[in-house]
Formats: sequence, structure tokens, C-alpha cells
Amino acid sequence: MDELKVFTGNANPGLARAICDYLNIPLGKCEVFSFSNENIFVRIMENVRQRDVFVAQPICSPVNQSLVELLIMLDALKRASAGRITAVVPYYGYGRTDKKDQPRVPITARLIADLLTVAGANRLLTVDLHAGQIQGFFNIPVDELTAQYLLRDYFLKKGLNSDLVVVATDIGISKRARDLATQLHVPLAIMEKRRLGNEDRTETLNVIGEVNKKVALTVDDEIDTAGSLTNTVNTLLERGVREVYACCTHPVFSGPAIQRIAASPVQEVVVTDTIPVNGSKRLDKITVLSIAPLLGEAIHRIHTGQSVGAMFEQ
Repeated sequence: MDELKVFTGNANPGLARAICDYLNIPLGKCEVFSFSNENIFVRIMENVRQRDVFVAQPICSPVNQSLVELLIMLDALKRASAGRITAVVPYYGYGRTDKKDQPRVPITARLIADLLTVAGANRLLTVDLHAGQIQGFFNIPVDELTAQYLLRDYFLKKGLNSDLVVVATDIGISKRARDLATQLHVPLAIMEKRRLGNEDRTETLNVIGEVNKKVALTVDDEIDTAGSLTNTVNTLLERGVREVYACCTHPVFSGPAIQRIAASPVQEVVVTDTIPVNGSKRLDKITVLSIAPLLGEAIHRIHTGQSVGAMFEQ
């Protein structure tokens, strides 16, 4: 493991330290800061020549600063003659802009893929992409992990299975929700909704499946403003659900999300730490599971040439 190095920017240093604790190695030394003119400066403070280097940096708030930090770190490592550079991006920002669904709009998720590759990434390691086709935007190897098994184990321990129904918050997430329902040995329901233009608002139209007198567990890949979550919770309670739990991989929690969750009748919101949940974002009803062991094991397997997919074989 002496040839393995893990570095991080400022987006989620706590997660990077937890990954290094799992791997039993020190966090790589570097400087990443902004000058008074907002230009970002990076300096790698140890030898990385021909080393196997991993840069852990989610593209989360402040999104554009986190992205540019990542790109500059990749460039710095490339120019320092690192042997192989893997971008560890637990949360792939701009992932929702993955297709042209309106005239004259960009496919920003593809643009980010090009930027990461040009900057120097030889490989991408990520968690629960918003859309699976984003893997195809890269001409380098992509390893996509899933937090599904962390969430499954957590809810198995809660012992809700006898009355539980897993609810996909929209049709796009239904496959992932179906997989979780199968693993929990419970039925599946799907919320039918539509997004209102480019606004962060959705309209719930229907519930597909039997939910009356059940305990519902809603599944999504991320919670942004929590508008969809609160609408889903209210609709399920109107349809006779006794209580509602929610889970997602990426706790974006932007804008009024925390206030909405605090005011919502949802019992518990279970997330991972792909994005830091700090300070005012901490609520008693928000439970954060660590993704560090999953990423640490994947990094170890990539470094030693073992199968990453074997981690999820049941």
C-alpha cells in the first residue's frame, strides 16, 4: 500500500479522512485554497511520481468551486507524473443534465466527463449516478458503486418488514427501488409525478400500488430541495399509509430542504455522507450512514487489481 495515495480538496475532507482510516494510510498532503481574486491554487506537497493516486472530491456545494478544485488537482497530479490518477467523485454534480430534453440546452453531464478526462483522470469511481448512461459519457474506466446495501442493512435492523412497502419517488428510480424491495422481501409502489418546467417543483399525480395501512419507505438517489419528498409523504399519508420513512444516497439539502424536512411528518430520513451533512443540516430525524468503508474497499480493490463488482455479489 506504500504506492497508494489519497488526496482531497475542500468539498468533503471528513469523508476522505474516513477513507484513509479504513485503508490505514495517511491522507495525502496538499494545499487547496483560493486567492483574493477567487483563483484556486493547488500544490501537492509530497512525491507522487509513478504512484497510484486517488482524489476524493464530490461535486457538491459550492458546486462550481468543488468542480474546479477537482480539475486543478487532477492537472497538478498529472504534471507531477503520477502513475495512475483516479477521480473519486462520490456525488457527480450536474448529473441531472444528462440529455437534451428541451431545445437548445446542453448535456452538462457529458461536458463534466470530458473535463475530468482532459484534466488527467485515468479512471472514475463514483456512487449511484443519477442516470446509468453517464458511464457511457467517459472513454476511461468507470466504477459505479451503490449505497443500496448500506440502506438495506439499516432498514433490516429496524425490523419494519412485516408491514413495509418500498415506494419509488418517480418512475425513473423504479428499478433501484425494485431492487431494494426485493432485498427487503416487501412489495413495491411507484409515485407518478411530473416536473414543472425548469423549476425545482413537482406535481404528484398518482400512486401505483397498494399502500393503505402500510409503513412506506421512499427511495430516491438524492434529496435536493425536499419538495418531492414532502409531496410524496403527504400523498402517501392521504392514501392511508400509517407512517413514512425516506432514504437516499445523496443529501444535497439545498434551499428550504431542512425546514421542509423538519416540518414534514416523515419519521426518519436516512442518507449517506457522499455529501457532508454538517451544522444546521443536522436534524434528529436525519440519520447519516458512512460510505467511507465502501469507497475504501473499492479503492483497495482497484489498487490491488481485484474485482470491484465482487463487492456486491450476494
